[in-house]
Amino acid sequence: MAIALKSSSFLQLKSKSQGHLLITPFNSQRVSIPSRTFKPPMATLSAIPSVGLSETFARLKKQGKVAFIPYITAGDPDLSTTAAALKVLDSCGSDIIELGLPYSDPLADGPVIQAAATRALARGTNFNAILSMLKEVVPQLSCPLALFSYYNPILKRGIDNFMSTVKDVGIHGLVVPDVPLEETEILRNEAVKNNIELVLLTTPTTPTDRMKAIVEAAEGFVYLVSSIGVTGARVSVSGKVQTLLHDIKEVTSKPVAVGFGISKPEHVKQVAGWGADGVIVGSAIVKLLGEAKSPEEGLKELEIFTKSLKSALP
Repeated sequence: MAIALKSSSFLQLKSKSQGHLLITPFNSQRVSIPSRTFKPPMATLSAIPSVGLSETFARLKKQGKVAFIPYITAGDPDLSTTAAALKVLDSCGSDIIELGLPYSDPLADGPVIQAAATRALARGTNFNAILSMLKEVVPQLSCPLALFSYYNPILKRGIDNFMSTVKDVGIHGLVVPDVPLEETEILRNEAVKNNIELVLLTTPTTPTDRMKAIVEAAEGFVYLVSSIGVTGARVSVSGKVQTLLHDIKEVTSKPVAVGFGISKPEHVKQVAGWGADGVIVGSAIVKLLGEAKSPEEGLKELEIFTKSLKSALP
């Protein structure tokens, strides 16, 4: 599955069968959240008020630091593990955490995150259960949380309802990879009403004029997709990213975070050295949690891996 640029959207996502996005709501079945024996580090147990994405990047810039932004899929392997993983990521120094809402047709995602979404939905993970989990966990986090959601589930719930609902559980940012640029105005208006920052994406094939429009409309940070294609770990990061970062920074002072294909400490260090304000790591983390022998083992490995990535950043 691949991503091709389209003039009316950030990413033109084509399904294998029909060539268009499918409107499929979250699984309506409810799921309970059992307790787990794994205990995250004590630093996460006290509630600390968190700030938004923009404030986080501004603070890090003053400190000469680059934001570490991990991504995990909600409900994989289950929501109790997701709750614990959020606390682990926070305690290990994550500056922003990106949480993916499982969706039945995740066309911007590669096989690892697609499989995670499939497993989560098969276990009965749904939007209301995710909200219930976040309502308990977000107050315990010191870093802001951004949701990664495809556009159709947002439309299905109603944009105003979706925004107000996620605001109520403490969400600070929203990433919607497949929303057409021309349709971001209504999203942005509702996001502003609810103090949610709408992050927009630009790709290596985005024409310069369109990139400028995307950058101007973006809030929180600009999400630079590092390569053509879907998400997933890659052997190396394209050297073109350095040029793309320079081009974006020529037209904006907004922070730029690089994602897609970043999976190793050396990738993180390289991209930070090229001038990125933030580095996003997704598939490698999702794979680690999804393939662990047990949730407890996965959480232990998550802590070790997260610290290795974080330590590679200035």
